[in-house]
Amino acid sequence: MRIPIALAALLCAALTAAGAQKPVAPVPKPVPPSGITGMKGMPGMQADTGKPAPVAKVPADTNPMDGMQMSGMGHGGMSMPIPMPPGMPMMPGLVGLVPSVSSFLPGAGVDPMSLPAVKASSVARLKDGDTLDLTAMLVRRTVRGHAFVMYGFNGEVPGPLIRVPQNATITVRFHNRIDLPSTVHWHGLRLDNKYDGVPDITQAEVAPGGSFVYKVHFPDAGVYWYHPHVREDIEQPMGLFGNMLVDSPDRNYYSPVNQEQALMFDDLLVHADSLIPFGRESPDFALMGRVGNVLLVNGETHYALNAHAGDVVRFYLTNVANSRTYNISFGGAQMKVVASDQSRFEHEAWVPSVVLAPAERYVVEVRFDHPGSYALVNAVQAINHYKGEFEPEVDTLGTVTVSGSAAAPDFSRQFATLRSNAAVSRDIAPYRKYFNKPPDKKLTLTMQSTALPLATVQFMSIDTAYFAPVEWVDGMPDMNWLSTAKEVRWILRDDATGKENMDIDWHVRQGSVVKLRIFNDPKSFHPMQHPIHLHGQRMLVVSRDGVPNTNLVWKDTALIPVGSTVDLLIDASNPGAWLLHCHIAEHMGAGMMAVMHVDPR
Repeated sequence: MRIPIALAALLCAALTAAGAQKPVAPVPKPVPPSGITGMKGMPGMQADTGKPAPVAKVPADTNPMDGMQMSGMGHGGMSMPIPMPPGMPMMPGLVGLVPSVSSFLPGAGVDPMSLPAVKASSVARLKDGDTLDLTAMLVRRTVRGHAFVMYGFNGEVPGPLIRVPQNATITVRFHNRIDLPSTVHWHGLRLDNKYDGVPDITQAEVAPGGSFVYKVHFPDAGVYWYHPHVREDIEQPMGLFGNMLVDSPDRNYYSPVNQEQALMFDDLLVHADSLIPFGRESPDFALMGRVGNVLLVNGETHYALNAHAGDVVRFYLTNVANSRTYNISFGGAQMKVVASDQSRFEHEAWVPSVVLAPAERYVVEVRFDHPGSYALVNAVQAINHYKGEFEPEVDTLGTVTVSGSAAAPDFSRQFATLRSNAAVSRDIAPYRKYFNKPPDKKLTLTMQSTALPLATVQFMSIDTAYFAPVEWVDGMPDMNWLSTAKEVRWILRDDATGKENMDIDWHVRQGSVVKLRIFNDPKSFHPMQHPIHLHGQRMLVVSRDGVPNTNLVWKDTALIPVGSTVDLLIDASNPGAWLLHCHIAEHMGAGMMAVMHVDPR
C-alpha cells in the first residue's frame, strides 16, 4: 500500500509548516481473531482457512538490514551511527543532534575476553521445596563475529529454563553481580506480592553485589518467564531473561508430541563492531521503543532444529524483545495454537501464524510432514514513514531440517484432532455473567511530548494523518533515537478521574471481577500499539472493538492496537499492590505504569 505523499513534499512540509494540510489515507484497523493470530491484511496473517500460509523464504544468513544507511551521530560524546533502512535519508534538521542523555553500555572498560563466554540455556528441573541460585553476571557474547560485554543469568542466555510441577513453591537466591541495580520479576505468576520483584512497590532494588531471596509459587500450568524490573530497557536486551514451564499433573493436558522446544525471541541494535549504547539517565528510543536490527532466537542469530518426517513438535514461544512484535510461522508447516500465557484455549485452532507482542507467550504444535528444510519466519508489513509506504518484510530466524526417516511414534492422528478443553470452559463459566456488564474502570492510552527537535514535531503533524494498528519495524530510527524519557511521556489515563500513570491509585476487593476497558487513542502525538501487562492476576480478553471473543484463554498481557478498544475481565483473586504497565520497555521507562491494589477480604 502506498500513501500518496511524495518524499520531497513530505520533507518540505515537515521543515516549513507544522500546520500544513494533512492528507488523509486511513489504514483499516485489523481485529485479531480471538486475540491470538491475525491482523487481517498483514502478510502471513490470512483468515483461518485450515491450511498453512505460504511464506516467502530468504537465505538463513540474510541480514534484514543489509545495505542500510548509517547516520553518524554522537551520543554523550561518543560517535555512534544509527542504522537507517535502505533508501531512507536522515531527516533534515536532525543531522548532528544527539539524545539529551549520556550513553551506557555494560562493563565499561572491561575487556570482553576477560569474561566467561556465554553458555546456552540449561534446564533446571525443580520440585516443591527446592532451591535455585540465580546470579546476574557479566558475560562475553559473540554476535556476528564481534565480542561484546553483556549480561546473563548464571552465565547463560537465556537464563536457566525453570521447569516445575504445578503448585510447587521454590526458593530462589538471587545474586546481583552486574553493574546496575536489579531485581527479578516472575512474569505472569500469581505469587505472593512481596516476591513480585518491583522496586519501590514490593521490594528495594538489589544493588550491585547484593542479594535477595524469593519464594516463587507456581499455581497455574503454562509458560512464564522471568526478567529484571529495573531498567528493563537495558538489562533485558543485554541477556537477563529466562523461561519457566509449569507442568500440569494431568498427563493429557497437552496432546502427545515427539519433541518440545522453548523459543525466546529477542533483538539487538548493532552497528558493525559496536552495540548502540543505551541512555544512562533514562531510556532513549522512547517514541517507538528500541527495535533491533539483529534478530535472535534463544540468544543466537540462527536457530536450528533437526526432526524426522512426520514429527510433531510443541513450541513454547515467548517474546522478550523491548518493542518488536513478531508474526511467527514455520515455512508452510501446519500449525495449531493450543495455549497462551496462563492456560490452554477453550478450543485448539489451526492458524497460519502467531502474533506475539512483547511479553506474550503462545504454545503451538507443528507437524513437519515431509523431509526438507522449513524456515522459522517472522513475516510482517513494514512501514516507511518517509515515503508513506507499506511493504512486506520477511526475516528467516532459523531452520528446521527434517530427515527422511519416519517419526516414531506417529502422532499424526492426535495432531489432526482439534481438542476442546472442557476444564478451561468450566473454569471460565462463573465469569461469563460479567462479560456484558459496564466497565468498572476505563483507561485511555496516549502520550505527551516536550522539547523534541522541531523537525520531529513537524514531521509528526503530517505522519499521524494515517496510522498502522501495529508498527512491526522502526520506520523512523533517527527521530526515535533522539527521543528520551525526558522529552516523551507515555500515559495511562483514568477516564473517570483524569489521573495518570502512578497517580492512579485503584483499589478493588479480593475476589471481585473487574471489567477494564482500554482505548488506544489514534490521535496521540505518535500512536502506537501497547502490550498491557497486569502483574499477579489473570484476565480474559472478552472483546475487541465490540466484537466478542469466542475462544477464551487466561492471559496476563494483551496487545492493544492503535485505535482499538479492548475489554479485559480481571480475576482479582491475589491480594497486594500490583503494577499495570505497557511492556514496551521504553514506554514503561517513560512513565506508562500504574498500580492496582487488590485489598484483602
